[in-house]
Amino acid sequence: MLASLLRTPLGRLRVVGFLEGVSFLVLLGIAMPLKYLAGQPAAVRMVGMGHGVLFVLYVLLVIQVGIERSWSWRKALLALVVSVVPFGTFWADKKLFQE
Repeated sequence: MLASLLRTPLGRLRVVGFLEGVSFLVLLGIAMPLKYLAGQPAAVRMVGMGHGVLFVLYVLLVIQVGIERSWSWRKALLALVVSVVPFGTFWADKKLFQE
């Protein structure tokens, strides 16, 4: 299943969107509380770096898929905006990234 998803730009966008969404939730729900409540900033550094890389990859893939599939600028912008909302990339996968 995963191998078939990775064959197309849209499939790669869906996988990266999922990973980016999970990393965002881990950053907000685990790493940030560890930093501010337990005094362990290392969690934010590690998770934050991974999330940042995934976020940049997500943005690039949205642009690539948007151009390739002739998405309207509104659809592409919506795909970008929801990435900064918790659970947004999961919504985008269901509502925007279907074949």
